[in-house]
Amino acid sequence: MKTVLITGCSSGFGLEIARHFLDRDWRVVATMRTPREDVLPRSDRLSVLALDVKDPQSIRAAIEAAGPVDVLVNNAGIGFLNALEGTPMDTARDIFETNTLGTIAMAQAVVPQLRERRAGVIINVTSTVTCRPLHLLSVYTASKAAVNAFSASLALELEPFDVRVRVVLPGRAPSTRFGENAQARMKDGFPEPYSALVQQVFANWQKETAVTHASDVAEAVWLAATDPSSPFSIPAGEDAVDWYNARAQHLLTPAL
Repeated sequence: MKTVLITGCSSGFGLEIARHFLDRDWRVVATMRTPREDVLPRSDRLSVLALDVKDPQSIRAAIEAAGPVDVLVNNAGIGFLNALEGTPMDTARDIFETNTLGTIAMAQAVVPQLRERRAGVIINVTSTVTCRPLHLLSVYTASKAAVNAFSASLALELEPFDVRVRVVLPGRAPSTRFGENAQARMKDGFPEPYSALVQQVFANWQKETAVTHASDVAEAVWLAATDPSSPFSIPAGEDAVDWYNARAQHLLTPAL
């Protein structure tokens, strides 16, 4: 029986990914900053562990408690939306500590066992905001784009040891707690000079019909985990696929 360790399982993508793998008879190690046993169905194949990806001691304890891991899914992350002028540097550091350095730290913690066994997969959940520039998302996008670049280099490093690295890129997911998560870090709101821009951004979002569902992300992660022929980057969600393909087409179009 294979084991998957998933970070950020208290809600949203992580919770759905954990359910997806449980339903397919995997052993699931679901990690959360504050463990909750009630969010997932009871199973002798499920372990719920405390994990703060910013805390090296917490990472060591979780890896030790998890035992051998076949697949790591780096899903834990925090959302944020604001103009750069409205982004305190403490907030920017917190975003990078979680979204970027937390992902790197977790990968570093599992690489030795995967390398020694010459098998395994590391899947990093980032975002299709990295496929095109968007208003009010400069810091958040940077934290996710850094993970994309990190993952591409790590894939080359681990290829000689038969360890795969994949990136799953979800689109906008209104059903998750991204907005709630972001609002918690926006105590001072948006800077007044940007009020018109903010209103336009939110108005445009209301017009969008294509979105990403948590099940889309779970299916993409499953593909990355189980199919050795899967591509390095996997968009997840109707809007994500559109954005990803548009970016790929743009890159392939020769300059006039």
